[in-house]
Amino acid sequence: MTNGSLTFWIVIAAASAAFGALYGILFHEGPAVLGVTYGTCIGVLAIAYERGALFPRYTTCLRRLPSLAYFAAAEISLLLVIVVGMSATGLAVRALGLTAKSLAELVTPRPQAVLYAMAVSALLIGVLRVRDLIGSRTFTNLILGRYHRPRSEERIFLFLDLVGSTTYAEKHGDFAAQELLKDVFETIAEPIRRHRGQIDDYIGDQVIISWPLMQGVERARCIDCVFAIRKTLRDDRDRWTRRFGLVPELRAALHGGSVVTAEIGVDRHKIAYFGDVMNATARLEGLCRETKRSVLVSEAVLSRIPVLPDGIEAEALGQYALRGRSGEMVVHALAERRRLAVVGEVVGRPLPGRGADAFHRLS
Repeated sequence: MTNGSLTFWIVIAAASAAFGALYGILFHEGPAVLGVTYGTCIGVLAIAYERGALFPRYTTCLRRLPSLAYFAAAEISLLLVIVVGMSATGLAVRALGLTAKSLAELVTPRPQAVLYAMAVSALLIGVLRVRDLIGSRTFTNLILGRYHRPRSEERIFLFLDLVGSTTYAEKHGDFAAQELLKDVFETIAEPIRRHRGQIDDYIGDQVIISWPLMQGVERARCIDCVFAIRKTLRDDRDRWTRRFGLVPELRAALHGGSVVTAEIGVDRHKIAYFGDVMNATARLEGLCRETKRSVLVSEAVLSRIPVLPDGIEAEALGQYALRGRSGEMVVHALAERRRLAVVGEVVGRPLPGRGADAFHRLS
């Protein structure tokens, strides 16, 4: 459930309507329909402002202020949004004939109503910020208690690592490197959401993304996500070069299998994955340096994808013994096709007699 999704706004509207109805009950403000109407309109407006959907340039400028100045300006702005929202909702209620109250009563916010709206908005915003901090799906799973007891799952993991981040930090400093990482992570979030990936963790300059196995292999979604991310970064080449003097490049490794998923922590809870798959994916990402390839995928994942996305081809690299593992892993490199497909060639798969024999031998 992302900020721009219809589901997100339906949930926000429903929660706001419930708090609006509760206000009518607590303060004896008449028919429940009025409380629901006011609550829905004011709640949606307040969250739209806080999420940057309302006055996006203004909220972006606010976030650049020092912490204390930002907090004061944001609270005053939220108060104004609520007051104006109350007045606008009063006009709408009057026009619809939902109450016999005078126009002056409807457009003049009452102090207790403003304080209640501020308190509810603060509660909703606080919950949403916790959700942002740990991830929407993790937040939902924690609320539902889905992983109170460890459970076995089949998942696909994508490890992304920013190339040259250490060198950039040595040259430009840690603060500049942090700005680069922040910008990269914000940029790649959209294609990850679009391909229904779940960002599980950030570790230094690395991002860990996962899918339930069937969801990840459906329409080769996990592979399509990798190249959508690379295209998103490449298409904004001028901005990256102008701001940071480089175009970010990412190494990527895809692997999957059975993991144990569980809720861990006492003071800080999180959903964690346990099993060889996590270690193997990390080692596979490290293999990108050795093989000098940007995108690697294990046979365990590739064998479950019948057809690669159009324009993507796989090359069998052979078996590799990854550090920390007793067995070997069959590894393939993925790349964008740079030539026209030969007649009879299946998209993303080599013709028999070229690379396919090696592929079948290794699999």
